[in-house]
Amino acid sequence: MKKVLDVPMSEIAEDSPIRLKPPALPHPSYPLLSKRFLRRHGVDLFCCAATWFLVDVVFYSSNLLQSQIYHRFIKDNNDVNGYKLAFKVARFQAILAISSTIPGYWVTVYFIDRIGRVKIQMLGFLFLALVYFAIGIPYKYYWSENISVGFMALYSLSFFFSNFGPNTTTFIVPAELFPARFRSTCHGIAGAVGKVGAIIGTIGFFWASRNEKDSGKPNPVRMTVALVILDVVCLVGLLLTYFLTRETMGRSLEDNEIYEDELIYNT
Repeated sequence: MKKVLDVPMSEIAEDSPIRLKPPALPHPSYPLLSKRFLRRHGVDLFCCAATWFLVDVVFYSSNLLQSQIYHRFIKDNNDVNGYKLAFKVARFQAILAISSTIPGYWVTVYFIDRIGRVKIQMLGFLFLALVYFAIGIPYKYYWSENISVGFMALYSLSFFFSNFGPNTTTFIVPAELFPARFRSTCHGIAGAVGKVGAIIGTIGFFWASRNEKDSGKPNPVRMTVALVILDVVCLVGLLLTYFLTRETMGRSLEDNEIYEDELIYNT
């Protein structure tokens, strides 16, 4: 409790009833949809929603790309029934999760209070951009016909740096950035905008993977364009994080209320 509340146990009101109370501060009366809210928290809400939107465009597109990779590694012979095929797909997904997704989360847990949310988010967007650059530029001329171990290594890195990056920090920062009376609402708004990005990423992937020829492979030109667009999306997320996102590391939730009270006195 001492660590979370940032207050010594001996100073908690229940244990020390004689403790002097600070002077009462005026209760903020402005609503969510107001000019005062936009002036005080509008930039924070915009950057939280925008970065969540961008990472969901990338993350859900990457997940759907798996279906285009399965047939390169899973041989669907005539003697393989539906149960065996489902087992092979599940094994493929489990290997991918164990080698990239889960380690990304645990690395974030270790570093989140050491290097901060903003730096982790910037690092994730940067390496995602590099990965999609390495996959997207040569895709038409090389990767479309050579889905090899090298491609899978780069593809796994995209999940690692999603979770050791914006896929984790985008739902941590809104929960720590806003004062109590706006926290859940602003977090919900940012998450809803993120799901719009997920829809756009899903639709964009289906456009990229559609091929007039019944070859089971995505259209190389469209897939190249889609991967380059994902690269640009990551760079935009990097810039938004660098210029607009405020760091919340080492800041208790009570600090948000103090910041809010200071804004009341200054306006």
